[in-house]
Amino acid sequence: MGVDVTRADRWLWAVRLYPTRTVSAQACTAGHVEINGKQAKPSSPVRAGDRVEARVGSIRRQLEVTAVIDKRVGATVAVTCYLDHTPPPPDIENVAPVFVRDRSAGRPTKKDRRQLDRLRQQ
Repeated sequence: MGVDVTRADRWLWAVRLYPTRTVSAQACTAGHVEINGKQAKPSSPVRAGDRVEARVGSIRRQLEVTAVIDKRVGATVAVTCYLDHTPPPPDIENVAPVFVRDRSAGRPTKKDRRQLDRLRQQ
């Protein structure tokens, strides 16, 4: 843990935000990672005190770097390298209902399509 600066893709991989360094580099290239409000390249420097915003799946993670590491460590150690400022997910009650059909039910009927349209309009 004795480094002052490391690459963004390497830090994101080391703190276990992304499963591989290649995926973290692709996230940076695709514009899913920001450091201190600026879009990050895979080679962008990460220092202690930086604010990192990264989209992981459908979640936008907001992290503050507390320790810079460039080697992948265990999950318990990785959590100590950042402060997580990500807002909590929305309540289940506020999420739009999902229209679920059995796999073997075949094509939706006209009635099913109307119900689905009503759900989408809400």
